[in-house]
Amino acid sequence: MIRTSIHRVLGIAISAMLLIVAGCSTTPRENTLKVYNWGDYIDEELLDEFETWYKEQTGESVEVIYQTFDINEVMLAKIDKGKADFDVVCPSEYIIERMLRNDMLIPIIDTLFEQELDAKGINYLNCISPYIKQQFSLLEAPEGIDPNKYAVGYMWGTTGILYNTKYVSEEEALSWELMFDERLRNKIFIKDAFRDVYSPMLIYAKTLEARKRGDIGPNDRLSIEEIHELMFDSSDEAIAIVESNLKRMKELVAGWEADFGKEMMTQEKAWINLMWSGDAVWAIEEAAKVDVELDYVVPEEGSIVWFDGWVIPKYAKNVRAARYFIDFMCMPENAIRNMETTGYVSVIATKEVMEEMSDEECEECDIGYFFCDSDGNAIEGSERLPIDDVMYPDREIIERCGVMHDSGDRTEKMLEMWSRVKGDNLTPGMVIFITLFFTTFIAIAIIRKVTRMRRNRRMMKRRHKQCEQQQK
Repeated sequence: MIRTSIHRVLGIAISAMLLIVAGCSTTPRENTLKVYNWGDYIDEELLDEFETWYKEQTGESVEVIYQTFDINEVMLAKIDKGKADFDVVCPSEYIIERMLRNDMLIPIIDTLFEQELDAKGINYLNCISPYIKQQFSLLEAPEGIDPNKYAVGYMWGTTGILYNTKYVSEEEALSWELMFDERLRNKIFIKDAFRDVYSPMLIYAKTLEARKRGDIGPNDRLSIEEIHELMFDSSDEAIAIVESNLKRMKELVAGWEADFGKEMMTQEKAWINLMWSGDAVWAIEEAAKVDVELDYVVPEEGSIVWFDGWVIPKYAKNVRAARYFIDFMCMPENAIRNMETTGYVSVIATKEVMEEMSDEECEECDIGYFFCDSDGNAIEGSERLPIDDVMYPDREIIERCGVMHDSGDRTEKMLEMWSRVKGDNLTPGMVIFITLFFTTFIAIAIIRKVTRMRRNRRMMKRRHKQCEQQQK
């Protein structure tokens, strides 16, 4: 049974067209760096600046071809099944875990590369927070494989509830129970990312069960150890529990969104949105410009901390430039620019970044767990720092958040559940029709483009020949 959604099929078709067009670049492949990243997830001016910086460091020219995706699994399918031609990719933690298990990556960091960077005085890989490196080390990988050698962190954050303070109080938003409030019918949007919804909903459901059994008090939550265990739970029982809750929630939901939810919130077309903290930062700032007050919290029952990181697929053709690109993105000044552009939080944890991000108008937070040295000692001032707690959650919030893991063969079961909940099943015939339609469309466009290019070349040759004859 084929289950997908129309927007996902269209996205794949359009991405395929972009891939083919990108393949027509006149720059030799060895001088091309192909980067595949989430949409709206970088200061794109840095791409041109990297080309200049790379030439300065290596004496070699490089052209960056930049493409985007909005679903982890679509990206993975291209890399895994299609052997897509990319040099640098930015998946989430559980996808990195799967790529490591399936031998799809090559090391980013090795002794020779670090020595090369150290010799030039441009090794910025050491600027990554030890907290992030610790989280990456928890990824399950084949024996002898250190995840931190194969993946370098980029951005991180939490999943929680963005809410309109006019209609929802902070006390109400501090529980996932808000997602089932009949008063909010058709005013709720949910991120169209099944893992980021599945995990918090499982934590919520298991918390209610524990309270009902009397294992914990009526206002208590599960221990962090129990939450971490749930991050591995993709059993039939767990999937059924989440599906039941999501179907109950679906009756109130206005839509499932990949990116437009934040606009719905700023326009007050939605009052709450289950979303990522980075999107929440953007929405809060934009809403303030039109006198709409939004806020974001991580519910008391618990949620997830997520991480995205740079990896190099085993089919990469420009590994050297890929490694330099990742190092370039770890520069503190570049990390700050990326944060200013996207609203998301970089994994770079230098004092320079800490001072730049501190804000006297914010309440003090304990972020010593993040801004610390390699021994885990907090940078002076980071344990009580005025800073945006949406971007940098207080230690107390982190201590009720788990980290997602790959579900392996059980992933298909989870996807089937997600499709049942959303009700967006397509028949195999519909999928085939849509695929053939866009394949034909793309083929015609490419043929026309190639024909036009050949015609122009012939005209140029004739004109050149005429000029030579006239000169004689």
